[in-house]
Amino acid sequence: MERLQYITQGKTIDEHLYHLQKVIDGGCKWVQLRIKKHTESQVLHAAEQAMKLIENYEVQLYINDFANIAQKVGAFGVHVGLEDQSVDEIKTLFPHLKIGGTANTRTDIEQRVKEKVDYIGLGPLRMTTTKEKLSPILGFEGYSVLNLHQVQIPIFAIGGIVEEDIPKLLETGVYGIAVSGMLTHTDNVTRKIEQLNQVLWQK
Repeated sequence: MERLQYITQGKTIDEHLYHLQKVIDGGCKWVQLRIKKHTESQVLHAAEQAMKLIENYEVQLYINDFANIAQKVGAFGVHVGLEDQSVDEIKTLFPHLKIGGTANTRTDIEQRVKEKVDYIGLGPLRMTTTKEKLSPILGFEGYSVLNLHQVQIPIFAIGGIVEEDIPKLLETGVYGIAVSGMLTHTDNVTRKIEQLNQVLWQK
């Protein structure tokens, strides 16, 4: 499994797709299409366009929230929050989809392990502008006290992460990171992805 996931950003669907194209051109192999404040039909259209963009790349595309859309367009998987469609229901309806699940607490992690998701997105590390309904901030101490080394499912840190955070996060037992702004706003996305992967795969 890749250690770096890019979560799309943008005020419009075109912006989401523009940034997606930019990061896959830069060498990112794993992207989550996360579109809020749009209708399901608009998200479906965006997902169809995203699948066309990754056609000639070795990229895994996950769709945020909408398992039915992920299945319909042939995406690799779906990522669900704590209040979204249940993992059990997704596994029943769409058994071929890989599933990522959000977590913020020890209880959430235990729930995700019980559900047998394929990876856990744990956070936020710190304040982030990407998400409106933000769960309690974990900070490095929050990651440390969760004994992540004992969790068998890959855990990805999320939420306001900067490159300098990575070594410290890896020490807590985190497998990788999920980022938005760090890749959206960089001047040289190819170099940034190379730098991030170099640090992430060092351990």
